Amino acid sequence: MRVWDWACRMGHEGEGIEFPGGASLIELTVEIPFSAAHRIEGHPGPCARLHGHNYRALVTVAGERLDSLGMLVDFGELKDLCSQVIGDLDHQYLNELPAFRDGNPTAESIARYVYRGLAAAIAQQGWKQLRVARVTVCESERSQATYWE
Repeated sequence: MRVWDWACRMGHEGEGIEFPGGASLIELTVEIPFSAAHRIEGHPGPCARLHGHNYRALVTVAGERLDSLGMLVDFGELKDLCSQVIGDLDHQYLNELPAFRDGNPTAESIARYVYRGLAAAIAQQGWKQLRVARVTVCESERSQATYWE
């Protein structure tokens, strides 16, 4: 069976859909923009001074089982949950937040913060079919950090 033919079939009411041929993995990625200021204490260059970024968080979730609609999770629901976690960072001076009290709010540490916050939020939602695969935080078009566990 071609993948497209399989993907177009409807699942039975109330049942999830499994991929043909055994276990497979599907990933979904959403992009959440946010703006924040920070400084990197101890940095030998201009990053030691207060400055800001228009960040983009690329959040990738993964799972092996689709719901009866053929979706891992609704994109809108995933974006809403990601926005709740990332909303705590938006338009903030990151160095003042408790999450970054013990270290600099680098792209790496922001990615870890979003990853762990979203993993907890997914568990709280009861979305057992879903896990965070990775989080990439982009400081600019050419600079990004990715975190996964």
